[in-house]
Amino acid sequence: MILIIGAGGHGQVVADIFRTLCPAGDLGFLDDDRRHHGLSYVETPVIGGVNRVHDVAHDAVVVALGDNAVRARVFATLAAAGEQFATAMHPRSIVARDVEIGDGSMISAGAIVNTGSTIGRNVIVNTGATVDHHTVVGDHVHIAPGVHMGGDVRIGEGALVGIGAVVLPRVTIGAWSTVGAGAVVTRDVLPGTTVIGIPARAVAVSAGA
Repeated sequence: MILIIGAGGHGQVVADIFRTLCPAGDLGFLDDDRRHHGLSYVETPVIGGVNRVHDVAHDAVVVALGDNAVRARVFATLAAAGEQFATAMHPRSIVARDVEIGDGSMISAGAIVNTGSTIGRNVIVNTGATVDHHTVVGDHVHIAPGVHMGGDVRIGEGALVGIGAVVLPRVTIGAWSTVGAGAVVTRDVLPGTTVIGIPARAVAVSAGA
């Protein structure tokens, strides 16, 4: 059995990937929101809260939570407990043969990851996003739907690249930074910085940056 942590929209997308890969596969959701308990999504039951991960026999887990910081925290807790992580890669994604993908990551339908690239652990490469050659994506990153990234890009841990953003080749996006939807990133983004617009410009810097 694969346990999917989170029964919300993102979790249901992950469940659909596994159902597409193996329609008869054994899946279950764990979610602390009691409103989901006893329900079923994508032919997958919500078994109970996340604390049940130790009670339900399973082979692997995947953390399907959209918030990068929360996903990173849950991933770290489960990793420390010795959990094995599944990787969800949609069969209608295109991933070059030499691409390295870290544990617990998701490559969604229509996504393309080109040769020489590295995808970290617990990463979301969402619907229709493209990651061009020799790009390095750090752990816990979310590359949102429709993002297009040039070659040799560097994305730091925990960064969010928003829907439809464009990142030019050889640009570095710092850890825990945010690129706004539709932005065009033409130069490096410092860690903890939020950028928006065309060309992207900084509008906020987190206190920890």
